[in-house]
Amino acid sequence: MEKLDLKKKWKPMYGAKPGKIEAVDVPPLSYLMVDGEGDPNTSPAFQEAVEALYSLSYTLKFSLKKGPEAVDYGVMPLEGLWWADDPRVFHLADKSSWKWTAMILQPDFILRTQVDAAFDVVRKKKNPAALDRVRLETLHEGPSAQILYLGPFAEEGPTIQRMHDFIHAARKELRGKHHEIYLSDPRRTAPEKLKTILRQPMR
Repeated sequence: MEKLDLKKKWKPMYGAKPGKIEAVDVPPLSYLMVDGEGDPNTSPAFQEAVEALYSLSYTLKFSLKKGPEAVDYGVMPLEGLWWADDPRVFHLADKSSWKWTAMILQPDFILRTQVDAAFDVVRKKKNPAALDRVRLETLHEGPSAQILYLGPFAEEGPTIQRMHDFIHAARKELRGKHHEIYLSDPRRTAPEKLKTILRQPMR
């Protein structure tokens, strides 16, 4: 059975280059999502969201692999949308007022009935705390700037500013929410080697 490479399929969105800011046009994509608020490093809600998202994503993967029209694919990485009522909090050490949406991209051929069935399986097996907060939603970011950032999360600031400057230099405005795609597992990767795609929609 051939294994679909979803990162390759959506290469413009997941093939960002280190140090180079690029403009991309992101099409409508379907994600499993969980909303929350608070410091992602200390908030139980964030860890609960991640657990629920991965439980559902892997359940969907294996159910489709064993289904009548068997198809296999790699589960996509964790992603996050970040914002705050007062944007100035992003420059402070206190992250307790950060708002976020944790999410994982799903293949475009997944049906709502298959997602509902995966919910039932996960609920019976694990029933993670955030399961009932998960939703399937289409996000259309459209024109955006993005860059592959290498290094610890705490030092993203200058790279984010470069991306914002790139947008303003193109005579465009920031739109929507700051988007991060986590290509590395922080539990297994040294902070200086973490790979994160940073994306900002623009208009």
